Amino acid sequence: MTAKEIIEELRTLGNESYKNIYFKHGARKPYYGVKVEDLQKIRKRIKKNYEIALELFDSGISDAMYLAGLVADESKMTKDDLRHWAEKAYWYMLSEYPVAWVAAESPYGWELALEWIDSDKENIASSGWSTLSWIVAYKPDSEIDSNFLKALIDRAVETIHDSPNRVRYTMNGFLISVACYMPGLTDYAVAASAKTGKVKVNMGDTACKVPQLAEYLEKVKARGAYGKKRKNMRC
Repeated sequence: MTAKEIIEELRTLGNESYKNIYFKHGARKPYYGVKVEDLQKIRKRIKKNYEIALELFDSGISDAMYLAGLVADESKMTKDDLRHWAEKAYWYMLSEYPVAWVAAESPYGWELALEWIDSDKENIASSGWSTLSWIVAYKPDSEIDSNFLKALIDRAVETIHDSPNRVRYTMNGFLISVACYMPGLTDYAVAASAKTGKVKVNMGDTACKVPQLAEYLEKVKARGAYGKKRKNMRC
């Protein structure tokens, strides 16, 4: 299939109720409101395809941009490709998920995450913190510098309440990810979360809430997932 054919298929799969939901969360035209489960079906057919992923993302159609993250070949993505995606990911469903997934799986995950969290652009900085969260959730502990993570946790504690809206959300998510996926740093992350207190994020006209670390951690432990790394990020 070509990118053009895929985009036409996406158009036919558009769902008006999902389109309204995505709008409330920050999507803007052009987009069709395709269910993620339908995007996953297309992903299974395409598998990983570097060229198609680039074309889909550059279409500017939100559904296609999300699908691009599902089918991107992280081994072929360049730093410039990923920087371009981070710049163009205009709402959180793109910046904090497909862009962050692919960056985290790529050879440049750490480098770009640290570059992005210093950005004064909300979508890029939130993508950076989300990339860090996915790295922690996916990479073996042996590949992660615990002392460096502690420094990032300290940074989050010091700056979270003064950061832009979605950056606050992804900083909070980073603390949760460390607590859930790195048992050696759980206590450190829990203590940090206690220092920050309640993190306020404007969730717009949605029913979404900001997850609280202690509560989230208990749920993870209850389902037997504590400390277990994710086998796949792209969902």
